[in-house]
Parts: sequence; structure tokens; C-alpha cells
Amino acid sequence: MRFKDYKIGFALTGSHCTLAQTIEILRTLAQEGADITPIISYSVANMNTRYGTAAHWQAVLKEVTGKEPLKTIPEVEPFGPQKLFDCMVIAPCTGNTLAKLANGITDTPVLMAAKANLRNLIPLVIAVSTNDGLGVNAKNIGTLLTIKNIFFVPFGQDNPEKKENSLVAHTEKIPETILLACQGKQIQPVLVEYEK
Repeated sequence: MRFKDYKIGFALTGSHCTLAQTIEILRTLAQEGADITPIISYSVANMNTRYGTAAHWQAVLKEVTGKEPLKTIPEVEPFGPQKLFDCMVIAPCTGNTLAKLANGITDTPVLMAAKANLRNLIPLVIAVSTNDGLGVNAKNIGTLLTIKNIFFVPFGQDNPEKKENSLVAHTEKIPETILLACQGKQIQPVLVEYEK
């Protein structure tokens, strides 16, 4: 029970192709004792894709965590004053969310939750999943790597032959990244080879 007594805010954004992998990590965290509060982006809350409907993902999150996913800014804004979590995770974290986070924009529930927790010096773990991580978003990843209390799940190129700018985190490393982040440490190595 590595995560007994850990309170984790877990936010999911619209990299829909990686949601199923992320849900499996949530199951692991819950089975190991974590108290998880799910937070979802507007995309996950409202968009139906070939990977599943919005209603499906919300139902799965409720089943895994025992809680309704939070999906509005007013629902997550109190996180700051209340200091509810030991750690917050954004997984998957899209390029859109990376860019906004790096530039101080808080116009979604996920970004508001991240801002509210960072103000309390609570670790924020990011599991990147973006097609432009080595393109226009490279500068935003670089910025976030230098910010105190932000920690990255190890990531690499998932398809360098066909999508040379694409980066995806090793979701199976999320639990270990959380444990180290709660000690103020960045898991190493951060840049790794990605195996499909």
C-alpha cells in the first residue's frame, strides 16, 4: 500500500488516445491506497471520440475513484485555500495545457486546479502527451522543467519516423514519479526511449 494516506488530485486532458492507459494507472494508485480526486478538462468532459464517449470516461473515473469528476473552474478553485492534496497530477497533459501552464493561463478546470495547488508549493506531476513536444511546445516543456515543484514523468518520442515532434510519457512511471515528487525529487532519467 505505497499510497496509503496520500491525497492526490488527478487531472486528465484531451489526449484521448492515452486515456485508457491513464485509467489503468489510476486503478493501480487506488488499489495501493490513494485517495484520488478526478479532475477533467472541457475536452474530456464533453467530447466523444473513437476512443470513447465523454460519458464513458466520466463513468469509469467515478468507478475507479469513487468520486464524480470535477469539471468546472468553480469546483476546483477552492483547492488553493483548502490545501486538499499531497500531490497533483496532469496525465495525459496535452500541448495546449502545457502551453497555457507555462504562460500562466488558467482558463480550464485543470489549469485552475494546478495553479491552486502550486500556490501552496504542492508538487505537480506532468505526464506529457503531445504531437508538438519537439516543435512549438519544446520551449514550454523547457520552461516548466525549470519551475519549482513541477516534476515530469519520463517521456520520449513515440513515433519518430512518422511523427518526429511527438512526445509521450511512460504512464507506468507515474506512481514512482509521484513518490519522488512528494520528496521534492525529479525521477531520472527524464528523457527516455519510448517503446510502443
